Amino acid sequence: MDTENPDWNHLLREQWEFHWNQQLRPRLEGLTDDEYFWSPVPDAWNIRPRGTSPAPIQGGSGDFTIDFAYPEPDPAPFTTIAWRLCHVIVGVLATRNAAHFGAPAADYFTWDYAGDAVTARTQLQEQLDVWSEGLRGLGTKGLLMPVGEAEPYPADSMAELVLNIQRELIHHLSEVALLRDLYRYTVKG
Repeated sequence: MDTENPDWNHLLREQWEFHWNQQLRPRLEGLTDDEYFWSPVPDAWNIRPRGTSPAPIQGGSGDFTIDFAYPEPDPAPFTTIAWRLCHVIVGVLATRNAAHFGAPAADYFTWDYAGDAVTARTQLQEQLDVWSEGLRGLGTKGLLMPVGEAEPYPADSMAELVLNIQRELIHHLSEVALLRDLYRYTVKG
């Protein structure tokens, strides 16, 4: 590694790609629909067939909607694997891919949410691929550019956004892995 001029873009990608390839992707393999929708507590936010949600707001354009409320209740409701994956797919990745890397516009109200685990994993991989390719295309100089009006803090650099998105990905997908463990030990026995 060139310690005088490190390739920061490569180092940022490597951090995420290692975690994804070595820890998170293997933990998502074999995710079942029962796990995807499983709610370990009553009234958890979930992804539900259209018209069946008790949540104050339901987003989505297809047969399934995501539960949420604005403002978010305090404490926030517990969320299922399905909800967490869809939050990552739409709120963490797809909206940023649209804002920064030319992907189609995306938001919680217009997304076609996955009604099964396989589709959710496919959507996640597709959004991760767009994110990774977009990040690669920034190079090191692109990481220094401001994120602009698409983000709450427009003067922040793309590097700051990348670090935040990677924290979000690691955080939420690790929660999914933990919920799979909980399901395995409490439901499957």
